[in-house]
Amino acid sequence: MNLFSRSSLLRRPEPRTEEPTAASTAAGAAVLPDPGLAALTGEWMIDPAHSRIGFSVRHAMVTTVRGAFLEYESRLYFDGRDPARSRAEISLVTASVDTGVEQRDAHLIGRDFLDAARHPRLSFASTSVALVGKDVYRMTGDLTIRGITGPVTLDLTYIGHVTDPFGYERVGFDGTTTINRSDWGLTYNARLAEGGAMVSERLRLQFDIAAIRTPITA
Repeated sequence: MNLFSRSSLLRRPEPRTEEPTAASTAAGAAVLPDPGLAALTGEWMIDPAHSRIGFSVRHAMVTTVRGAFLEYESRLYFDGRDPARSRAEISLVTASVDTGVEQRDAHLIGRDFLDAARHPRLSFASTSVALVGKDVYRMTGDLTIRGITGPVTLDLTYIGHVTDPFGYERVGFDGTTTINRSDWGLTYNARLAEGGAMVSERLRLQFDIAAIRTPITA
């Protein structure tokens, strides 16, 4: 696969007369790939103009701060026939974090949080993908922040695919997961006078992805 830079159904079981067991119930609920998605199998690149890789976190117990990473590289492969063969890797530039407030961004890339000077990259690499519902894929992978790697599970919803007026094939996915930031060394914990935390331990990661099929080169 090439490296792409930002700057760059449910099948019903046959009727049964006996009481179903737990195992048979699970088997009957197995989700099968939509045959129509087989044509989407191949390599794709994130379209930065229509994508957002971001996060949100509760601040001072009463509001939510949102931000995104503006620079990243990725390797993407989608297999519409066999979702388990799909995979994704993404590497984000730590210092590209943007919350819309310069002073806050400077704090985030400092040693209290992301420590961009010593850890210039954050990364995610998938380890497994499964179809768990109609148009819903569960991707498990390794998330690395501040040099600490841990598992995360991301639910991705397939939005659809089109061919745009310029002839490019486009596909969309939305995904989200919530982590405990302390598990990745983000332990800054200023307290409020009322006793609560200035920044919540729970951090929500958000992936709003629009991807373009990668041209096949000789």
